[in-house]
Amino acid sequence: MKTRCISVAKPEPDTINEDAVMARSTVIAVADGAGGGGIFAERWSRYLLDNLPIEPFVSLEEMDSWVDGIWELFYNESEMLAKAMGDGMILSKFYDEGSFSTLVAIWHINGNLRWVSYGDSVAFCYHKKSRELQYSIPHLASFNEAPYLINFKDPLRPGGFACGTFEEAVDSIYFVASDALAHYILMMYMVSRKDDYSHELAASLEAHSKNSQFVKTAMSMGKIDFWKTLSKLLRCLSNKANLNRHLARLRKNNLLAIDDCSLAVMRT
Repeated sequence: MKTRCISVAKPEPDTINEDAVMARSTVIAVADGAGGGGIFAERWSRYLLDNLPIEPFVSLEEMDSWVDGIWELFYNESEMLAKAMGDGMILSKFYDEGSFSTLVAIWHINGNLRWVSYGDSVAFCYHKKSRELQYSIPHLASFNEAPYLINFKDPLRPGGFACGTFEEAVDSIYFVASDALAHYILMMYMVSRKDDYSHELAASLEAHSKNSQFVKTAMSMGKIDFWKTLSKLLRCLSNKANLNRHLARLRKNNLLAIDDCSLAVMRT
């Protein structure tokens, strides 16, 4: 398998990219640090990927045990950093709230492709021959819900964990993406097959959220070639400047939220 990954920060001044992304020979992963609560989200997301096991989790309990086994070093180092900053509010926030991140990964082990997710970062498999996209999130409207997040302070919750397998095929592309980019990918796929996903699209529109506006725009575009859409994104994998230009066009066209965007791809 060949793997590649890329991550870019949201287009705002002095912003910190809170996503972490990884592409190794047998695993690809994205961790989306959530800065809306807690602190050191960018450090926590990176720490999770740096400590990702070589084999996939098979249950919530196993994943929770993994977090329980690695959190202490991160805690100690982050506590020292917060104290060194000399700001009591930062230290209090760390103690009271902790750090938050999603996690999604696909492992290629012994001919099997296994994915695990916690939160709203998404694992995908696109079969070029059948033009079918498989994905780890339940529904397009699921992006409107507050995501489950991994925090070193709290046990994982059953509703946030999901796992499964993808069939290995020479014509397939396997990839993981953080939530804003994942929503765009899944939205464009469903809009390209409106008849098959009419209920999904209707539910997303009825949510009257920011994502609903993106769906409304996509549905007004006429016929969409999903493979062309996906290919254009994949061609940006090796060049951050190209990816930033492409994402800027999508945001300008009201198809993509302003957020950090990360993508990791695995293919034969």
